[in-house]
Amino acid sequence: MTLEDLVRLRRVRDRMDREYAEPLDMAELARGAHMSPGHFQRSFRKAYGETPYSYLMTRRVERAKALLRGGELSVTEVCFAVGCTSLGSFSSRFTELVGQTPSAYRAGSHEESAVIPSCVARSLTRPRRRPY
Repeated sequence: MTLEDLVRLRRVRDRMDREYAEPLDMAELARGAHMSPGHFQRSFRKAYGETPYSYLMTRRVERAKALLRGGELSVTEVCFAVGCTSLGSFSSRFTELVGQTPSAYRAGSHEESAVIPSCVARSLTRPRRRPY
């Protein structure tokens, strides 16, 4: 992979970070990286260790956790606020990454994370894939 490819992949990844709540089409993201969809997916996985879709969903779950900790929105409202269009898919992915359902996470106590600096809290609360 060339340095130019890595720069283009980074731009696309930054776009996913900024526009996570928007409906992002993987074919359009691939065009933004000047790659075919298949090459984009393989290159992204090689560079970042996960597929573009998986990366996007991890970002969405990360933002959803913050909204759920706030407690002001329902799970359905959070689902749509982070760019997911299916509550079932959102709940499944959330449970896969976090280890509990969005409702259970929302109902839990999050006071211990209130005293942690935000940069540390972000690292500690980042969703991680659980090995099977």
